[in-house]
Amino acid sequence: MRILHTADLHLGRQFNGIALDTDCAAVLDQIVSAVIARQADVLVIAGDIFDRASPPASAVRQLNGFLSRVASETEAAVVMIAGNHDSGDRIAAMSIMTDTRRALIRGPISSDERPLVLADAHGPVAFSALPFAHEYAARACFADESLQSPQDVLAAQLACARRHLPDGARWVVVAHAFVAGAWGSDSERPLTRVGGIETVDPGIFDGAHYVALGHLHRPQAVGASHIRYSGAPLAFGFDETDCAKSMSLVELDAAGRATVEVIPFEPRRRVRVLRGKHAELLQAEPSEDFVKLVLTDDVPVIDAMKRIRQVFPNACELAYEHRQRAPELKSLAGRSVAVADPVDIIGDFLEHVRDDRLSKRERAVVASALGRLGEKEQRE
Repeated sequence: MRILHTADLHLGRQFNGIALDTDCAAVLDQIVSAVIARQADVLVIAGDIFDRASPPASAVRQLNGFLSRVASETEAAVVMIAGNHDSGDRIAAMSIMTDTRRALIRGPISSDERPLVLADAHGPVAFSALPFAHEYAARACFADESLQSPQDVLAAQLACARRHLPDGARWVVVAHAFVAGAWGSDSERPLTRVGGIETVDPGIFDGAHYVALGHLHRPQAVGASHIRYSGAPLAFGFDETDCAKSMSLVELDAAGRATVEVIPFEPRRRVRVLRGKHAELLQAEPSEDFVKLVLTDDVPVIDAMKRIRQVFPNACELAYEHRQRAPELKSLAGRSVAVADPVDIIGDFLEHVRDDRLSKRERAVVASALGRLGEKEQRE
C-alpha cells in the first residue's frame, strides 16, 4: 500500500506579515500531482491544516478546493486530523458528508478511536487518526483526572485505538505530537504551557507499522525509521533556511515493513539569509524570496532596507554583523533581568486548565498566599 504523508499546511499563515496564499496554493498543487503520479492509495495530513482556529475565508476555500481535487482527480483515500493550531470542531465539520469508506477526518478527541480499514493484495491496513488534544479535554473525554501530559493523552488514545484493530491488520497511526529526540524549529507553538513536559516517548507507538506525525516542521525520523515527521511544506522562519522541505511516500509491504521515498517540494519563494556589504547586495539578481540580510558594512547605511527592497521586495529583516553578539556573551552586570510574575504564571495555568482567566478577587487571593509563603521563607 502506498501512503503519501504530509502535515502542517498552516493555510492562512503569513511570513513576517506577507500573505502565503500563493505559496500554499503551489504546494497543494504539488501534493495532488504527487498523489496522481505515484498512484498513492492514501493521502495523510497529520494536523495543523490551518494556521489558527479561526482561519480566513480564503484559507477555508483553498482547503475545500484542494480536497475536491483529491476526491475528483484521484482514487486516494484521505486521513486527516486536527493539530494544535486547528479548531477540532471545524475539522470535524468536514467529515459529515464524506464517504466514510474513503475518508477518515478527525477533529475533537474521542474515546471511540475506530480506524479506517483499507485493503491491498496482502490484506487489511488499519489507519488510526488521533487528533491533538490538551490534557483538560482528554480528562473530560476519558473521565480520567490522572491525565497530566501529552504522553498521557496519546497513551489513552492509542489504548482506545488498539481495541478496534482487526486481527492481522497492518497498523498506521496518524498523530500530532512532539516525540522525544526530534529536532524542532522556532516557528512551532508549544504543546503545553507553564513549564509542562510536551514530549512523548517513541516507545508509545509499539505495534504500529508506520507512524505519520505532524507538528514539527523539519522532515525526520525519530526513534525508529518508521516513526516519521513529513515536515511542513513551507519554511516559516529563518532558522529553516537549511531545511529541504518534502513529503514522504511510504510503501508498506506484506509484512508491514515501511520504505520511505522523500519527494521534494519546490516552493514558489524560498527563505534565505544573505551576508555582504550593502553595495554588493544591491548588485545581486532580483528575487521575490523571503530574505534576512546581514550587512558587513562597518557603519550604518542610509535607507538600507528601503534600497534593498528594490532588489528583494520581500526582505524581512536587516542586521549588521558587527552588532550581533551571542546572548551568552552579553554581560548582565548592572542590568535587571525580567522575571515572570508568579501570579501571572498561576493565572496562565488556570486559564489553560479551566479556559477562564483569574478574576480580580482570585488574583488578590493568589497574591496574598504567595506573599505569606515569601514571608515564611524569609523567617526560616
